[in-house]
Parts: sequence; structure tokens; C-alpha cells
Amino acid sequence: MPRLRDLTPEEKAKPYAKYFYREHSGVTPELAPWLQDPRPLDPAEPLPIERRDDLLLPGYLPGETGYCLLPGGGAYVAVCHPMPGVTADMINWWFAWHGLEDLRYMLWSPEDHYAVSLSDEDRAKVLDPERPLRLKFQGITHHVYEDIGQGADDLWISFMTPEDFGFDMSRWHAPNVATLVAANVLVKSGQAPEGSPLLPVAMCHFVRELPQDEGPESHQAAGGAAPSRGVEMRTRFWMGWQIVDKKPQFALLEGMTIPEAVPAGLFRHCILEYSNLRVLLPEIYAETGGVVV
Repeated sequence: MPRLRDLTPEEKAKPYAKYFYREHSGVTPELAPWLQDPRPLDPAEPLPIERRDDLLLPGYLPGETGYCLLPGGGAYVAVCHPMPGVTADMINWWFAWHGLEDLRYMLWSPEDHYAVSLSDEDRAKVLDPERPLRLKFQGITHHVYEDIGQGADDLWISFMTPEDFGFDMSRWHAPNVATLVAANVLVKSGQAPEGSPLLPVAMCHFVRELPQDEGPESHQAAGGAAPSRGVEMRTRFWMGWQIVDKKPQFALLEGMTIPEAVPAGLFRHCILEYSNLRVLLPEIYAETGGVVV
């Protein structure tokens, strides 16, 4: 897919512009087969959004990677990304840092990330030196323009704290979890007629440390005694849902349906963008010193 545009002279002068022109890093051996031969999950495998606390259990769950339509409407997308060399602090920093300008968002996935913007109020929060790092994205809304599999769409990503996403905070500690990137998302399809309803999505990137033998194939508990070699990001998209007052709510309008191509496209997009990020992030973090400006 061709890029939407090249960089401006001002963007090209940025020290991290080089990442925009770098060839895509490729996918891990664990995920490559899913791109070569994508196949829907059995609808019994996905984690119901009502049981999202099961992500705090050691080990792995059914439906860690795959996609499908769900009975009763909605759809499910999941990807288990092993990210050796990446830390939870890097991920927190990335979601604070990349929302401040288009270039930072574009270099993440140059062929399908086009623009990002924040309100003036949210930008001030991100740049507040007294604000904790994770609260420089949790509680913030990113308006992004990207292709998540069906052409360029507008997305409003309202990031949430673990508590507001409805997790059991009595269990929210190491080694169960390292950090969380979760949000209510609203998608305005670029292919839909003007005035069409927005697609609601509840998004969760659940991050925990990798044990010595990383990856779901090992079926080792991530809370074991083995030293960490990085993190793994266990992604879930519940398409058709939102979290309202800490509880999941099915939010598809009556008569609205989700074609299978939509979760299939998001599944592919998610694998590619985070496969690229796992390689870029340690380099960019080191280059910037982990500072959000």
C-alpha cells in the first residue's frame, strides 16, 4: 500500500524521521503463520469482555491470537505479541510521546498511520512535567487517521485507567500485570455514507513481563520465577462494545452489522503495527532519553 504522503521539510529535519523511511521490521515467527494463513477462531474461544479479569491469571487463555464474529453481533480480535527488549516504561512513554505530532504516529506504521491530534487541554496534560507518565495517555483522547484494514478511517481513542476499564484493582500488581493501554474507541469509516453510525470498540493491550521462555507456545506462567526478557502485549478488541461506568455495554445500534472483513483487517493491521513497534521502540526510547516533549 502506498503511503498517504511524504514528510515535510520540517518533519525530515527531526532526528527520528529516519524511522519513517526504514523498511518494516517484519513479524515474529510466532505470528508469521497467522498472516500467511489467517483463519477465524471458533466463536467459543474468545475471552468474553465480562471476563477481562481473566487476563490477570498466570499462563494463557484460549483465543490469545485470532479473530471472529460473535453470536449476537459484534466481533473479536486478539493478538499475543512477544516483545523482547521492550519494557513497560517504554510502552507508557510511547503512548504519551507519539500523540504529540503526526510524524511520531506515522513512523510507527508508515503505510497506514497518517495523522494524530489532541485537544489543547489534553496536550497540556501530556506536557505537564508533574503528571505521572501513565497519566500522560490514560485519561487522554487521541483522534487518529489511519487504515485499520478497510481504508482510511477516523478514530477517537479515549484511553482509560485500569480501574475505569473495570479491572479488579485488588489483583492489579506484579507479576500479574506490568501496564495497560485500554480505551473506548469510536470508528468513523471512510467508506461508509456520511451520517452513518460510528463503530464502538473496547480496546485492551494488556502488558506483562515475559518469562525466560517467552511466548504462548511455552505455556509458562508469566508470574514465575524466571527472569524477564521483555514484555508481551496481549491485545483484545471487542468490536461492538464500550466500557461505561466500569462495566461493558453492548453498543451496536439496532440493525448495524460487522462484516467479517472488518475484524480480519484489524487483525492483520494489529500484527503488522506492533511487530514494527517492538523493534523500533527500544531504539527510539534510547534516542529520546524517554522524555515526553
